[in-house]
Amino acid sequence: MDRYKINRIGVLNYWLYDEEEFYFYDGKLLLRGTNGSGKSVTMVSFFPLLFDGNKNPERLDTFGSRDRKIEDYVLPSTFEGNENTSYLYMEFYNKEKDKYLTIGIGLRAIRNRNVEFYGFAITDNRRIKQDFMLYKDSL
Repeated sequence: MDRYKINRIGVLNYWLYDEEEFYFYDGKLLLRGTNGSGKSVTMVSFFPLLFDGNKNPERLDTFGSRDRKIEDYVLPSTFEGNENTSYLYMEFYNKEKDKYLTIGIGLRAIRNRNVEFYGFAITDNRRIKQDFMLYKDSL
């Protein structure tokens, strides 16, 4: 069957993650963990946010509450600075074509301001962390 399947999802500077990737096998992912370990928050952050860009609090909470806002994920209370940029991305792979496609979002937050949001698509077969990085090291 000639179709794309999710290959991996990645996150950078978002919620409790510095940098993390989750790999799928044949389009499937298994997440295990105790209650409260972040499985649902991780998936809610990727699928609704990446696919429709809806940053409303009730879309970011698995129970539909309005307790957490997008700012809480980009600038969590444990974050020491006043500004942060976060990225989430989802990579798809077509085995028959040996082709990759990536969609993603960038979120830039400054305390006491609205979060800036932008989406991107990589359609030329380049891959994040293999062909280029989402950030530049400042050594």
